[in-house]
Amino acid sequence: MSLITPQSPQTAVIRSVDAEVVLGPPATGRLLLDSSSTGGALSSVRMTLGEGADGATPHHHTSASELFYVLGGRLQVLAGEEVLTLDEGDMAVVPPNVAHAFGAAPGSEADLLIVVTPGIERFDYFRLLARLQKGEATLEELLDSQELYDNHFVDSPKWKQTRG
Repeated sequence: MSLITPQSPQTAVIRSVDAEVVLGPPATGRLLLDSSSTGGALSSVRMTLGEGADGATPHHHTSASELFYVLGGRLQVLAGEEVLTLDEGDMAVVPPNVAHAFGAAPGSEADLLIVVTPGIERFDYFRLLARLQKGEATLEELLDSQELYDNHFVDSPKWKQTRG
């Protein structure tokens, strides 16, 4: 009789000192674990936003939910047509196909953990944003990448009204 032993799943670990830092003030990202490191379970990034800084423009994902956990400060999150204000320790999960965006609340900074599940390879998306910020990539490249990173930009009058 043969005994079949399932392979043990790999535990994914990233040390803070090893996290790649992208972008820069007023919005700094730390790339934690991407989909390929978690067997497709999730992709995670830590974002630190300066006072009142925007984090992401309105967009949606067709295949993934996005979780926002506020580590410190105060965060505004667009979820469909509603703008939520989250404080330290608060969490929100936006399901697929729902427009969302985020930014530090006016007069506040925000430190947050973002988890996209199931995982999407997204680290190159953040690197593309960093290149765009430095003038090394074009807006056209970003728009052309929407399908690749399942990051589809949308217009949100509610977000524009709230963020001014």
